[in-house]
Amino acid sequence: MRRLSQIILLLALSVNLYAQSPHGEELSIACDDCHNPKGWTLETGNYTFSHNNTRFPLEGMHQEVNCKNCHQSLVFSQAESECISCHTDMHYQTVGPECNRCHTPNSWIVNNITDIHQQGRFPLVGAHYTADCYQCHPSASLLKFEPLGIECFDCHQQDYMSAAQPNHVEGNFSTDCFDCHSVSAFTWTSSGFNHAFFPLTAGHAINDCKQCHTGPDFSGLSTECYSCHQDDYTSTTNPSHLATDFSIVCTECHTTNPGWKPADFRQHDAEFFPIYSGKHGGEWNSCTECHLNPGNYASYTCIDCHEHNQNEMDDEHEGIGGYAYNSPACLECHPTGDAEGSFNHSATNFPLTGAHVNADCKECHPEFYTGTSTYCFDCHTEDYNQSVNPNHLTAEIQTNCEECHTTEPGWIPASFDIHNEYYELTGAHASNEVNCLDCHEGNYNNTPNVCSECHTNDFNQTTNPNHIATGIQNVCEECHTTMPNWRPATFDIHNEFYVIEGAHVAIANDCFACHEGNYSSTPNDCFSCHTNDYNQTNDPPHLSGQFPTDCESCHTQIAWEPSTFNHDAMYFPIYSGKHNGEWVSCTECHLNPGNYASFSCIDCHEHNQPDTDDEHQGIGGYNYSSVACLECHPTGDSEGSFNHSTTNFPLTGAHVNTSCQECHPEFYVGTSTYCYDCHTEDYNQTVNPNHALANIQFTCDECHSTEPGWLPASFEIHNEYYELTGAHESNEVNCFDCHEGNYTNTPNECALCHDNNYNQTTNPNHIAANIPTTCEECHTTDPGWTPALFEIHN
Repeated sequence: MRRLSQIILLLALSVNLYAQSPHGEELSIACDDCHNPKGWTLETGNYTFSHNNTRFPLEGMHQEVNCKNCHQSLVFSQAESECISCHTDMHYQTVGPECNRCHTPNSWIVNNITDIHQQGRFPLVGAHYTADCYQCHPSASLLKFEPLGIECFDCHQQDYMSAAQPNHVEGNFSTDCFDCHSVSAFTWTSSGFNHAFFPLTAGHAINDCKQCHTGPDFSGLSTECYSCHQDDYTSTTNPSHLATDFSIVCTECHTTNPGWKPADFRQHDAEFFPIYSGKHGGEWNSCTECHLNPGNYASYTCIDCHEHNQNEMDDEHEGIGGYAYNSPACLECHPTGDAEGSFNHSATNFPLTGAHVNADCKECHPEFYTGTSTYCFDCHTEDYNQSVNPNHLTAEIQTNCEECHTTEPGWIPASFDIHNEYYELTGAHASNEVNCLDCHEGNYNNTPNVCSECHTNDFNQTTNPNHIATGIQNVCEECHTTMPNWRPATFDIHNEFYVIEGAHVAIANDCFACHEGNYSSTPNDCFSCHTNDYNQTNDPPHLSGQFPTDCESCHTQIAWEPSTFNHDAMYFPIYSGKHNGEWVSCTECHLNPGNYASFSCIDCHEHNQPDTDDEHQGIGGYNYSSVACLECHPTGDSEGSFNHSTTNFPLTGAHVNTSCQECHPEFYVGTSTYCYDCHTEDYNQTVNPNHALANIQFTCDECHSTEPGWLPASFEIHNEYYELTGAHESNEVNCFDCHEGNYTNTPNECALCHDNNYNQTTNPNHIAANIPTTCEECHTTDPGWTPALFEIHN
């Protein structure tokens, strides 16, 4: 029990001592590993502690270092194990805190820097392997290695910018140098360029990029063979690619092998004729076996290499549409080279007729036979577009050619069944006798569709009626249809020339009834058409009664009866005034029923002449006759009878015995009192002098009175024609003295009137003295020829 207590005491003491260790709680080794009973001082060789058993074994120079250099305190766990914690960072934190990446405990000297670089993010290869560190790390002398970019362009931007062959900037080259250059190279050669986008094989396996990249810009170069080898294409003569129109896609026949050989033209089967397959496969060695002209591969022969004479071929192909003994025809009918299944156009849905029979197949089948359209327009689009007569495009004619044309050559004959879509053909226009040329005259573009523009001559030359003279409008369709010969014709504008009403309406459609076939000179007054009606009327007899011929004064267009006769206004009041109701029959006044112009007043009135003469004594113009009665008593009333002497025109001279009708042929009111109005004919017919030629004024009363025969007459306006002075104006001078009864050609020169005076003068003798006949040079018009001057005395 006592021993157990001692053991417990010892353990407690040990724990207490351990808790008081200056090395900290983390040190777990026994004290005697380092210390001995002699004291706490370490004796080299006398302790069993090995640093190699810790987390930081001592290697290299660390084995020679005093413990206190690293362990600044007795708490050994406080010592850092990182190099940077004990050693100053000479690299200024440019390479990181892990010194052991480059250094060892043996020395700070680094002998394998290149090998170390290989393990980094930028292994040194090629020119980089031999480069001096200072070329990339300019601060290496200070042991500073700042992080650098690992992209080529980061260091070689200046090389990129200054590159001239080729100019990288102008060529817009990629800044990823790896695209063209190899990092393992020792120069900037492009041998490492990955040309996989256009593999450089066979003839393209060249080292000189400039053979293809002739400009400074290496980008944008076409990968199409023809873009580089156009000269090769155009200069090739066997076969001539240009003349034969070979495809410019070189790879269809060639590889990249030098010399363009071997070459293959497998598309010949699909594009032209099967020579690699079918019956001709393996049957030929050279193109010139079929293409006899090596300068023109478009030319070929079938009949020269086949033993087919023409006679046999003609027999075998009898009845075959489109057959001809020539190579193109062979190919066209035997496109696969087989006799079986040869082509017969007549057995298709497009038999060859007309111009198609002799047409070259290539004209319709320039490339392929299958799928060739049978629609005319697809082949003849150019014909359609270039047609000018008529212009199909402008006229918007449909493109279904067969509606108008057949397959005959020249597109003629042609029909135009859709003519009605442009201008409807009816009547005479629809007649088979009408030819297109009749209207179009060979020009189908500007043919008018207005009647008058085509039928101008018909309009101008029409005489019955004369359309121009009558002023009929040239709107033909207002009267005519398209029926032949312009008939039947209507004339709905008749009322513009003559209004049809009344009884005329019933015969409005019987033009002949009035016009009798003559529409030009048809009168529009009643009498001209109804002369026979007028002449044959007996009750009353119009002709003998001298009834007026203006029928409308009594009749209307409705019928001849009932009719009115305005006797009161036109002749004499018998329906009004004193004579109203005083008569029963016209013959009471018109004693001669055959002449109603004759009438009597004195026979039905009990007026004997002596009494009537007395009653009218002093009345101007009175005489005992029916005509005179009417003239003075136009209303039949005795009151207000007419007396010319009380008017502003009293009857004098020749007017006294003149019949009233001579001055008043129709009416009395408003009769002019101006002499010329009644005597115009006298004025115009006067010849001595000729009033009209002499331009004598119309004021008759200036020279004449009302005396019969216009004499005597004065001529107060003589001075307007020849001035009367001196002896000429003397009252003793009579007009006859100068005019001798001829007032028209009277001369106005002195000598012509006074030639006798001139000839008979003796003092001086004018003739002998050769005095001029210009009397006015010496004489005036004074009587006796005196006084006289002689200005020519000198």
